[in-house]
Amino acid sequence: MVFAPTPQLTVTVDQPNDHTELHLHPGGQGVWQARMVLSLGVDVVLCAALGGEIGQVLEPLLVSEGVDLKVVVRDSGSGGYVHDRRDGSRQEIADVPGQPLSRHELDELYNLALGEGLRAPVSILSGPNEPWLVPPDLYRRFAADLGANGGQVVVDLSGDHLGAVLDSGVFFLKVSHEELIRDGRARSDEMPELTRAMYDLHAAGAETVVVSRADQPALALIDGELFDVEMPRLEAADPRGAGDSMTAGVAAVVARGGDIRTAIRTGAAAGALNVTRHGLGTGRLDSITGLVERVRLVPADSRPQERTTPDELADRVVER
Repeated sequence: MVFAPTPQLTVTVDQPNDHTELHLHPGGQGVWQARMVLSLGVDVVLCAALGGEIGQVLEPLLVSEGVDLKVVVRDSGSGGYVHDRRDGSRQEIADVPGQPLSRHELDELYNLALGEGLRAPVSILSGPNEPWLVPPDLYRRFAADLGANGGQVVVDLSGDHLGAVLDSGVFFLKVSHEELIRDGRARSDEMPELTRAMYDLHAAGAETVVVSRADQPALALIDGELFDVEMPRLEAADPRGAGDSMTAGVAAVVARGGDIRTAIRTGAAAGALNVTRHGLGTGRLDSITGLVERVRLVPADSRPQERTTPDELADRVVER
């Protein structure tokens, strides 16, 4: 089950040749994650709230993706954005986040998604496209209720929403190093800081933690052991979406009964392959499967140790 409270309508203007193209797709973190799970051959129930003119457009588009769509109809409208990619980079033309879900809508969506989540082996709790659209406490309750009934909860969250699910505990957490720094969980992107933050997240309630680091190898904390997630470098067509695809890859493998190390390697392959494409959350199963064999989990303690020169040591003493 993928909990996607605020899907968006994405409109992209592109020009790969002499002719301009217009692409309309459902989007948002949960939608991109569900799309990748489907690409990996696992069925998905997508629970979402839709409303207004954008919601009327989104519903048939979501159904056409192949997900089992469960909808709560909103009184207010769903959100969306328009991007211009004709010059090769994304330029935002308009961004409409939508309105916060009302108390009645939140209750209906919670009951709907909880019922589906209790029937699913794995649930992905995806974040809203803006933090203020859905309160963090809803995520705390979800993680608590699903976990207490044997469900495995997978999240890619930050800020207050991350803190909320940690209070209840989660099976797998993916977070970026930029988010850790922004949230004050790490003071910098240096390895000791990120490592400390990962162990803190584990102690706070995340069983397994993966930290993505843009073009650097991701870090994985599995059963208390730290790994570098190493894989071949691929040239990116669109750098967005790698993290969501990684999270989806992990969830798909775990839902099929796979072990967490294979799940992380599959997620890393899915994320790496996604950035070679222009569609977020997309990828060919055979290509991802072939790339998994090239992903390695390397124990962090096998890294070459950095040498500290006397001058550097003196500088550190002075700083203290």
